[in-house]
Amino acid sequence: MQIKDRIRGYLPVVVDIETAGFNCETDAMLEICAVIIGIDEHGKLFPKEPEHFHIEPFSGANLEPAALKFNGIDVYNPLRGAVKEKLALNEMFKTIRTEMKTQDCTRSILVGHNAFFDLGFLYAASNRSKLKSPFHQFSTIDTVSLSALAFGETVLAKAIAKAGIEFDNKQAHSALYDTVKTAELFCQIFNSLDFSITEKD
Repeated sequence: MQIKDRIRGYLPVVVDIETAGFNCETDAMLEICAVIIGIDEHGKLFPKEPEHFHIEPFSGANLEPAALKFNGIDVYNPLRGAVKEKLALNEMFKTIRTEMKTQDCTRSILVGHNAFFDLGFLYAASNRSKLKSPFHQFSTIDTVSLSALAFGETVLAKAIAKAGIEFDNKQAHSALYDTVKTAELFCQIFNSLDFSITEKD
């Protein structure tokens, strides 16, 4: 089985974005990470290597103090190594499109915890940067729903605990860490289900 056979030709990509607020049009995207999902010879999903960027706020972006306190990001710390969102997205989209071509996938689909939030910020940043996103415009796979189904939990840390996956609360709310852990959770839930390709007549 190939990855394109698992979800109707889509390439699943786990994404987490840390922001300076809840409004994707006005608030800054500050950090983004993506993990492409692969499949092994036994039909089991696994996370590939993460691609991660710290992002400079776009010109005129709003920075909500409460959001910065929550995620602990020091926006203007030079040690962040932040880059412009266009550069980050361009590199990330290039990686995803290369994998889509390699795996013969028609589109990529965003996997996330509260995925609508990440998709909204991703598309707002893509529009500002005048870049075409490889992600489906509105379809997502949300690990909130998957966690509720599998574990009766919707909070990421609690679902991960029930899944028996190691989780460090001190590293939470970093896009890199949260993406890696969400990818592990997603793969575990999918791999726990029996799935076979139905041959067409």
